[in-house]
Amino acid sequence: MPVPFGDLPEDTDADLLFDVADGIARITLNRPARGNSITVSMFPSFRAVWEEVRMNNDIRCVIITGAGDRHFCTGVDVDSVAESGQVAMGSGNITDELHFTSRQNRVWKPVICAVNGLVAGAGLHFVVDSDIVVAVEHAQFLDSHVNVGQVGGIENTGLARRLPLGTALRMTLQGRNFRLPAARAYQLGLVEELTAPDQLMETALQIARDIAANSPQAVSLSQQAVWASTEMPYSQSAEYGWSLVRSHWSHPDFIEGPRAFAERREPRWTVG
Repeated sequence: MPVPFGDLPEDTDADLLFDVADGIARITLNRPARGNSITVSMFPSFRAVWEEVRMNNDIRCVIITGAGDRHFCTGVDVDSVAESGQVAMGSGNITDELHFTSRQNRVWKPVICAVNGLVAGAGLHFVVDSDIVVAVEHAQFLDSHVNVGQVGGIENTGLARRLPLGTALRMTLQGRNFRLPAARAYQLGLVEELTAPDQLMETALQIARDIAANSPQAVSLSQQAVWASTEMPYSQSAEYGWSLVRSHWSHPDFIEGPRAFAERREPRWTVG
């Protein structure tokens, strides 16, 4: 069972749970009675969790999921916003104001999103910013920003990168009246693998184990090369990827990998 990140590891009622085992970190949104929605008070916890992921060399891969079997995350708790009249964010750059995901925190370790149920609104941050998405067959994806008078301008740009433009626009503009089923999300490439509910975490864990067995430095640089290619013209992204390849030549893993293969043994990667 996951344990909460922070000073009170015995408090499994915490809204955000965090645990690490065998090089794999697990982040669990833990408000199932409220659709695993995010409250303003959780914002600092997200930032602290991702800082731990960044600094802890034992962490090779991250899985993020939701508690229960109905909701992955239904976005920011509208009641908490209604009470305060704000979402506790300033007007700076996105990476200075938002800290939900690895991308928003500039953390370059692979993230698997294990979608256990409905994803709505700000819950889509975790989906579009993850490297690999695994979902249960009954999961659904929707965006309700416009229904509550908000602009769908962040998660939605991520949707437009991972879905056909028309589907991203339909989700954005039709709001909660359009739900993208997991099977269709899989067909369109938003989801990489569909599972039965009882196979979700084992599937995500197996992918994470495979990633964690590889060179941490090579994985991180490869990840950066692929993500950069979504924002650059091909020739520019190829040059950037080539620069990352060259930068790795001086790393010990560049020698250790081929040596371990030739000696028919498991590689001993350099960590940190």
